[in-house]
Amino acid sequence: MTYLIYARKYRPQTFEEMIGQKPIVRTLQNAIKNDRVAQAYIFSGMRGVGKTTAARILAKALNCQQGPTPTPCNKCEFCKEINEDHSIDVLEIDGASNRGIDEVRSLREGVKYRPIRSRYKVIIIDEVHMLTREAFNALLKTLEEPPPHTVFIFATTEFHKVPATIISRCQHFEFKKISQKEIIKHLIDITQKEKIEVSSYGLNLIAEAADGSLRDAQSLLDKAVAFSGEIIRDEDLKEVLGTISREILFSFSKAVLEEKPEEIFRLVEKVVEYGYDLRFFYKELIQHFRNMLLVKSVKSPQDLLPLNEEEIDDLNKEAEKASQEELLRYLVVLQGGEQELKFSSHPGIYLEVFLIKLCHFKKIADMKDIIKDIENLKKGMTSPSAKPFPEANVQEPTRTPQKEESKPPEPEMKEPLSPEIEKEKGKRGREIEMAMKDPSVKSFMDTFKARVLSVKPVERTEKKG
Repeated sequence: MTYLIYARKYRPQTFEEMIGQKPIVRTLQNAIKNDRVAQAYIFSGMRGVGKTTAARILAKALNCQQGPTPTPCNKCEFCKEINEDHSIDVLEIDGASNRGIDEVRSLREGVKYRPIRSRYKVIIIDEVHMLTREAFNALLKTLEEPPPHTVFIFATTEFHKVPATIISRCQHFEFKKISQKEIIKHLIDITQKEKIEVSSYGLNLIAEAADGSLRDAQSLLDKAVAFSGEIIRDEDLKEVLGTISREILFSFSKAVLEEKPEEIFRLVEKVVEYGYDLRFFYKELIQHFRNMLLVKSVKSPQDLLPLNEEEIDDLNKEAEKASQEELLRYLVVLQGGEQELKFSSHPGIYLEVFLIKLCHFKKIADMKDIIKDIENLKKGMTSPSAKPFPEANVQEPTRTPQKEESKPPEPEMKEPLSPEIEKEKGKRGREIEMAMKDPSVKSFMDTFKARVLSVKPVERTEKKG
């Protein structure tokens, strides 16, 4: 018999077997039970969360020999035909390869006729967002007034690309990501049935790598079994998944929190040597700082982190090196640099420079403290976050008393001067001007920075011989 991968072998066959989509399952079951089945549905959500599976189960529920019933038997010929993809009245179309208007026109011609063998004709179009605009327009009239006993089910991973005119004619169901706990529970069930030995830590790694997709988790488990056999070791699983070692993540956080930028170059080189993609490593580093912030903020982190007690203790010890506010600032800055790393022409250099900046992050003053200091300075207060400024010991220069005769004469403007005084003043000015022409007088004045106050002629006495 041909080997069936786990994703096909353990695909849910009834609504009860579906995982993580209880509100949608309950709504569809009640619609079938109360005969309120709509003419068209849109199932949207990420990959591997059960959109196509739910469409097939709905087709079986409507066409089961015991139905319409919310619990198809999977034993009658109609259910078996749908499970084996042999039913004439249940058409599953790939929207990516049948996206043109010609394919939609032929589909419209086919739905005019009643079902050949089954109770309902069910048209499942997967990846419906790939249809062209003309193809969508050709479907409008058929969706608004479909033939009796015809149900359309559209599945898409990009709901925003579906035209609003199509959405308004359908019932929309948003399929959510599946939680890690539910994925781990399902993987445990598979390992028990397949007699596979794997640790709880290994299952956590698979569930975390699946990122909410149950089909991805089943495929990863299948891949691990093909690599290691029925006994899967944690080391082998890390190698298969390409998981970043916890020791490397802790080495980076230690260098950042302990402000050791010299360690960054060696650590980045180590990541490159191990062959890790730097963008994937950066994503894991963000998750690592988020986990530290979580254990710092929450009393019971084991309820939110799929880690054992030893791993949570290690995170607690690392988180003690910084305050909650500092870890939050680190995390915000790391998230801001992710997009720039993605488009950097030299991601290794960018990562080194960015992490070195983080090493100096604690030295950056908080904006609140800076604003507070400025306000205190404005009020004339001493800054609380800095040393008080020393008071300047400024002394006024002492002025030496000068003799009154050294002061230049100030003209008195109270009364006009008489002609005699004016004549005398002019004569004095001419005498000063003539004295300044003497080289010896000029040299004396320049040397001692002196100024002429008055000129008094010296009477020379002749010696008698």
